[in-house]
Amino acid sequence: MAVYALTGFSLVSLLSFGYLSWDWMKPSLVADVATDPMEKSLPPTFSRPPHIIFILTDDQGYHDVGYHGSDIQTPTLDRLAAEGVKLENYYIQPICTPSRSQLITGRYQIHTGLQHSIIRPRQPNCLPLDQVTLPQKLQQAGYSTHMVGKWHLGFYKKECLPTRRGFDTFLGSLTGNVDYYTYDNCDGPGVCGYDLHEGEDVAWDQSGKYSTVLYAQRVSKILASRSPKEPIFIYVAFQAVHTPLQSPKEYLYRYRSMGNVARRKYAAMVTCMDEAVKNITWALKKYGYYDNSVIVFSTDNGGQTFSGGSNWPLRGRKGTYWEGGVRGIGFVHSPLIKRKRRTSWALVHITDWYPTLVSLARGNLSNVPGLDGYNVWPAISEGKESPRTEILHNIDPLYNHAKYGSLEDGFGIWNTAVQASIRVGEWKLLTGDPGYSDWIPPQTLTNFPGSWWNLERLTDGLKKSVWLFNITADPYERYDLSDQRPDVVKSLLLRLVHYNRTAIPVRYPAENPRAHPDFNGGAWGPWASEDDAEEWEGIGEPLKSRNKKKKCKICKLRSFFRKLNTRLMSNRI
Repeated sequence: MAVYALTGFSLVSLLSFGYLSWDWMKPSLVADVATDPMEKSLPPTFSRPPHIIFILTDDQGYHDVGYHGSDIQTPTLDRLAAEGVKLENYYIQPICTPSRSQLITGRYQIHTGLQHSIIRPRQPNCLPLDQVTLPQKLQQAGYSTHMVGKWHLGFYKKECLPTRRGFDTFLGSLTGNVDYYTYDNCDGPGVCGYDLHEGEDVAWDQSGKYSTVLYAQRVSKILASRSPKEPIFIYVAFQAVHTPLQSPKEYLYRYRSMGNVARRKYAAMVTCMDEAVKNITWALKKYGYYDNSVIVFSTDNGGQTFSGGSNWPLRGRKGTYWEGGVRGIGFVHSPLIKRKRRTSWALVHITDWYPTLVSLARGNLSNVPGLDGYNVWPAISEGKESPRTEILHNIDPLYNHAKYGSLEDGFGIWNTAVQASIRVGEWKLLTGDPGYSDWIPPQTLTNFPGSWWNLERLTDGLKKSVWLFNITADPYERYDLSDQRPDVVKSLLLRLVHYNRTAIPVRYPAENPRAHPDFNGGAWGPWASEDDAEEWEGIGEPLKSRNKKKKCKICKLRSFFRKLNTRLMSNRI
């Protein structure tokens, strides 16, 4: 292992400064061990269905919350987590769309065709329409359902929109990345458009309002306009703290002494989001919802370390299958929890919220077969064992194959060049290219030399395509045991083979020029006609035309719009 010197610093000195001072397994953070077995689904015992507030933050790093030892101020999150149940064995996906799709469907992305990358603005793709979504199930249980924030599950036709997928109301963005004030999003040079929507209409009048504040205000307005006697579900998907790094000046001032500029802006955004959560909690109390509410807080993926985020002391970053990419910040705060003020080490995955929340709502899960999630409420509320024993992090057959992987290295049962990752019990296996693999401390110092970003590197230059870790004993993934335990490697490869047999083909169509905002009044929004929809529909089917006449027709249209787009760009220049 190579450790690079840093202007008088070393990894040892960084550790001595306390970046690992919070002990992963110290007694004060460990919940009592439960020994009672738990069924997959147990009915709640509430007198009436609880109000459910699900808060999802974007690109918030594992280290970037006060109770994980961060230098960023998050007093609201710290208090809510301390009074509720902290989830310290909680997993999400490494990037945006996969986490959101698994939350909304309760299924692994291999079972929705979204196992590769994200849904991009110009792709004729969205969350498969045959999937019964979480808000749809809650509607069936008598809930009013509302979404505020980032959708990022496709919008190429109206049937894909949040208001067609189970939400009574929606205020937010459809794409994955917008300006916090202007709501503009550019998907490449010259391909720019406005992206803030109220229901199915473009919300031009809301431009200029900082999104984190706007979204919290909308939640308060929803609560004020309804009765706490009727169950409500609000999905708050903050844009924060995704790039661009933008924050109101008053929050930046708090971190004026922070030397690293990106970290300073990022910290300000996190604290602003924390205060937005405070305002939402205050509104729940003011309007009479709080005593019968369940607040779930979750991040969507690991932090982006080059944009101010930190996953320290975990390995990796957003977009990787190392723990820094997939272990999330999560907690549940509710007066209805039976055993509060504790930390749970129960294994929980983002797919588990679907059956858990539907069960809390007294909804019917019998007509939704094949869920990959489990009802984990007894584990959260009562400290019982989690029904979950393994997690398929993903299998992505389209990701660049690892140069040194082969079927031979996978005991003849699995091509280790394919990017995949799975956890079974205490063991975690990675194959293919897991992504950027460094351990990166918080960016608190100014003008570090470039070598700082290479503080520790283990995999660069090594001819590897298989890694095995005992995550319970080695949560930082420092000791690869693949050579010592080939029996465990083979066992986990067999689990990958099992899951791969259930996977449907990847849905990742080519971008279409007709999605350009210039053809939609300057805003991102649905653009496909009904005829187009027939061309691209079908879960798991190749996203190609199945009719040669139509295919030629589409090709001619694409050629026309490509030429038109070129003229428009020329005029703009």
